[in-house]
Amino acid sequence: MFNTDTEMLFPIRVIPSLEDMRGQEWQSLIEHLSNEQTEDNEKIALTALIVKLAGCAGCNTDSFRAMKGCTQCARLIIKRFKGSDADLIRSYQDCQKEVNSYLSKRDQ
Repeated sequence: MFNTDTEMLFPIRVIPSLEDMRGQEWQSLIEHLSNEQTEDNEKIALTALIVKLAGCAGCNTDSFRAMKGCTQCARLIIKRFKGSDADLIRSYQDCQKEVNSYLSKRDQ
């Protein structure tokens, strides 16, 4: 069974669907990232966070997660995150540092 919502890694197009999953601080972050004027590196950082939390690298077309699709998987991962919103946002900021570090090295 193939789900058209399933991709190899967490797709940026799914970001807006995560807005209602946590508290106000998380909602503000997702609202910011959903804006078309937001820098790509910020969106990539959220992709990196979801990839880490969901284990996207180990997902394949036969897995239960893939059958549900990326949107449902990401929503469940964020909803079930055991830490606080502050912990989740701190993890996002760590991913943002990693992305910026990689991009600065690549541009040299």
